[in-house]
Formats: sequence, C-alpha cells, structure tokens
Amino acid sequence: MKKTFLYSIMLFTGLLLYTSCDNELDINSDPDLLTPEQIPMASELPTSETGIAAAAGTYFAIPGGFWSQFWTQSAVANQYVTVDDYSLTNTHAFFNSGWSQMYDALTDIRNIKANAEADGNWNYYLIASTLEAYSFQLLADYFESVPYSQANDPSILTPEFESSEEIYNLMASSLNSALAKDLSSSPADDVPGETDFLFSGDMEQWTRFANTLLLRIYLRQSNARPTVAEAGVQSLINSGALFLDESAAITQFVDEASRSNPLYENEKRQLNVGTNLRASNTMGSFLVDNSDPRLANFYDGTTFQIQGDFEDGSSDASVVVLEATAPFYFISKAESKFLQAEARVRYMGGTGAKELYDEGVIAAFEQFELDGTSFVSGSYAYPDGSDEENIKAIITQKWVSFFPGNGFESFIEQNRTGYPAISSVDGDDLSYVPGELTYSVEGTTGGLFPRRFLFPLDETQRNTNTPSQIAITEKTWYAN
Repeated sequence: MKKTFLYSIMLFTGLLLYTSCDNELDINSDPDLLTPEQIPMASELPTSETGIAAAAGTYFAIPGGFWSQFWTQSAVANQYVTVDDYSLTNTHAFFNSGWSQMYDALTDIRNIKANAEADGNWNYYLIASTLEAYSFQLLADYFESVPYSQANDPSILTPEFESSEEIYNLMASSLNSALAKDLSSSPADDVPGETDFLFSGDMEQWTRFANTLLLRIYLRQSNARPTVAEAGVQSLINSGALFLDESAAITQFVDEASRSNPLYENEKRQLNVGTNLRASNTMGSFLVDNSDPRLANFYDGTTFQIQGDFEDGSSDASVVVLEATAPFYFISKAESKFLQAEARVRYMGGTGAKELYDEGVIAAFEQFELDGTSFVSGSYAYPDGSDEENIKAIITQKWVSFFPGNGFESFIEQNRTGYPAISSVDGDDLSYVPGELTYSVEGTTGGLFPRRFLFPLDETQRNTNTPSQIAITEKTWYAN
C-alpha cells in the first residue's frame, strides 16, 4: 500500500511516454527549481489526473468495494481483515495515505487553476475546477469535514476544517463560475492536448463532465438539503446543460509494472498475495439470480463467500477478476445516465427517466463489451412505478455498474439512498434476498455498518484544527 505515491509518479511518466514522445517539457530546466507559477500547465495536468486515479483507485476503491460488498476478505489470507470486520483505526493507510495522496493531487490542481486564472486560460481553468471539485467531493463524502479554503497553501500549516455544507456550496459555486467563462477567449498557443488523459483537450467533453459532476453534487444533497438539491437540479436541466455521453476516464493503461490500472497494480502486481479479494455472496447472488453474463467478468467462478466469513469461509471462493488495462472511471457514461434518470424522477416529474435508465444499463454492460439490450426489457426492466421503486432500480443498477474500481461511489450512494437495502437475515438464510447487504460475519460494531472514514492519525497529530474523532459507524450528513 505504501507504494501508491511512487506508483502515481511512475504512472504519469509511463503514460506520458506511452501517449507520445513529442511533448513540450523543457528537459534543460530542472523542475525542482521552478516556482509554482513557472510550471507548465501541460506538464502538471497529467500528474493531477493520475494522482487522483492512484489515490481513488486504491485507498478509496478497496474499502469501498468491501463495504459495497463487491468482494470479501479471503479465508486464506489476512490483508484486509480489519476492513471486512469494521475494526479499522485511524492509523490505517486507507485513511492516512488516501488523505495525503488526494491532497497531493490537489496541490497540482490548484496550482493549475491559479496559473490558468492569471493567464485567462479558461480551458485549463475549467479542467482544474472540475478536478478540484471531483477530489473534494470524495474527501468530503468520506471524511465529512475537511480543509478546503485554506488547504494546499504552504503558508498555512494548520488549515481550518469546513463543514460539508460549506464545501458543497463552494464546489458548486466554483463549477458554475468556471462553466460561465468564455472558453473561446483562451490563449490559442497554450491549449490542453494529449497530456490530458481524459479527453485530449476536448473542451466540449470537459464542459459535459463539469455539468455531470455538478448534477451529482446537487443530487448528493437530496436528503440533507432537499430544497438546494431540487433548485440546483432544475436550474441545471432547464438551462439546457449537456451531460456526459461518454465516460470521463483514463484509458491508456498498459499491462506493465506501474503503468496499469491502479487497483490491478495494487492487488495483482505489488502484493505478494494476488487472491485477497474473493467473490462476495451479495453481488454474486444478485448476478446469478438475474442470469447476468457480467458474472464471468467479475469473478473467476461461481463460488461465493458470505460477507466477512473469513474465519470459516471456503478457501475455494472465487477470486475477483481485475484487468491491467481496465479504465479508471472518474464518471462513467453509465453513471451519467443514472444520475440524469434519478434527477428526472425526483425533480422533473419522471419525464425521460426510463430512457435514461435503459441507456445507463446498456452502457454498464458495454463496459465489459456485452450487450444489455435484452435486460432492459427483461430482468432489469424499469419499474415505471412509484418514485421510490424507480429510484431503487436506478441505484441498484448503478451499484453493479461501479464494479470493480468505483466501489467508493456505490458505498456513498448506499449511505445516501439506502440501496442496496440491508438484509434482515444472514446471507446463508433461505429467505435472503440476493443483492441485499449483510452484516459482516466477523463484524465488530454490534450490527452497525461503516459509514465514513476516520480522521487520519497523521492529520490529528500535526493539525490542531482537526475535529474530534467520529465513530466509523456514525451517519454522514448526506445519509438517508
């Protein structure tokens, strides 16, 4: 786990060389001697993007996948026992390294944003604002209160923590401000290009990404601040905003050391045991119950382990399938469609929700080169019932679509919506409903599920402004 920061640096170098050997980096200039204002935005952007992917794709994705019950700890290993039995402390790398790696990426992102604003380069300004909001939403949704306004300022050693409500207001304001800029007035001689791993400088796609992220920001507040959520969603949709119709993703990974997908790199290449992650009965039973062909893309067999049954579970439980060249999705096409569908159900009278839901299901299958057309008229057909029934279907399909690398998002969404539902019986009970979450067999929290990350030990030791620790099972502000 400690290799992730080095991995992000090597990943940047490897992908840059893989993408092109013709770049604008001045090899005669020592980058360590450059001031922040002198660092070319074209060279800082890929480190920002891969830095986010390296942090989110390991430190957030692994526990997110456990708590979304994509996988469970192997019965013949112990790498993630404390994750699966909910006994994590604030010394764990998931909290400490996840925090530091994301803030490292934000240092680059915020420097790009400052330089872009000074230059009137609104292309880079929009890109940086979008990456900034993406990173802070993940931090705020897991840790709740985090440094925002004073973060990444080298002159402030103990930045103030702000509430999630304040951070959400600031993120929405920042994105709206960036979206309002005249991109056509950006300098023609300094444009994002192939060092932008997401869209190669296609600003229409960055605009769609920013709009889709803004939609997610509003929807995330559907419980905590329903009037803010409704007003934001309606304003965005009524303005004619365009949303992602293709995935915002890094797709340039190759099957070589430190140049592959971060989750694969961590689990299959860097760890001595490559079979830690075993098929959870929760996801596995759902796929089997619906004859879903993605089962073969998720697991190497059909033997599932009850969540957290790593003491008495079968050593033959199927292993999670991870691919070296799998994309890292910031927001997938499927998620974009599901976000739009939910927004239509909640705040737009349901108009167009079914079509968007169907497109989301099909897009989720396409991530594995499968055709999901028959499923939208079959076992995954849109209920077209009550709002709650429709939202349950949307979030359930979104949960499946996040496998394997975006379990951090399905964990957050389960907190917010309550879907997948929590089972009232154990996973091996005859009345168990496939796909419902079950409390870890070896759980240590008295039946309570994890709901957040703990403030990292490193931060509590050096920042006197760190709030008092909150139990890992305490509901977050946006929760159902």
